[in-house]
Amino acid sequence: MKTKTLPVALIQERNHGTAEANLSVIETRVAEAAKSGAKLVLLQELHNGAYFCQHECVDEFDLAEPIPGPSTERLAALAKHHGVVLVSSLFERRAAGLYHNTAVVYDADGSIAGKYRKMHIPDDPGFYEKFYFTPGDLGFTPIDTSAGRLGVLVCWDQWYPEAARLMALAGAELLLYPTAIGWDPSDEQAEKDRQRNAWILSHRGHAVANGVPVLSCNRVGHETSPLGAAGIDFWGNSHVLGPQGEFIAEAGADPTILLAEVDMARSEHVRRIWPFLRDRRIDAYGDLLKRYRD
Repeated sequence: MKTKTLPVALIQERNHGTAEANLSVIETRVAEAAKSGAKLVLLQELHNGAYFCQHECVDEFDLAEPIPGPSTERLAALAKHHGVVLVSSLFERRAAGLYHNTAVVYDADGSIAGKYRKMHIPDDPGFYEKFYFTPGDLGFTPIDTSAGRLGVLVCWDQWYPEAARLMALAGAELLLYPTAIGWDPSDEQAEKDRQRNAWILSHRGHAVANGVPVLSCNRVGHETSPLGAAGIDFWGNSHVLGPQGEFIAEAGADPTILLAEVDMARSEHVRRIWPFLRDRRIDAYGDLLKRYRD
């Protein structure tokens, strides 16, 4: 079977203080990625600023913007200028009192190919997202681009095999996760390692179970908590996985452009030897629609 190589880049970055500063860095990094041959570029979750969900404050809603809006115009122009498919992550203001955590995908011609609104919204210490984000209402629908059919999900979605499966069942050729995940710096190292390993393992499981490559782009750096708590150390470790869960590329904990080449034809081969979709017992899965089987 012939290979079909897609050069990809994940822009793993820290927060640079303002939306203008962050977008300026993104423009530089995307230019570098395109110069290296990338045709698909993935950014981290909520890349325009700090991870503001460490506390609940109504003033943070001022950060939100409409889609289309100023950031989408700038990022669309960036995608067009370099001829890349670009996956971004923005705080969307849909209406007064109605906000989403939204991934926007721009095709290589600068058009908006589609968007995905984060479906699973966490509410945990340091991750108070339910205060800010309405759960998505666009479903698990892949976005067609010149780089392929992209199954875009966002951060907390990564823990749910149902989300990955539904994207794969709709024909997604890649799963992409803009992410902002880290640990409490006061945790013991063993606990930190367990958390990071579980995160990576979840992505490897999605790749294996669905026979598709997985791209996950995380942020890096320490971000202090407005509440005076320890804050979050975002651990990076962005990665590109093949359809058997194998590592194609993996970053460390510093800002970087993670470059990789994904064989888009290999999923067909893997699914022929591991035909999980063929052997699914769809007649026996009705209870998955229940919250719990009492």
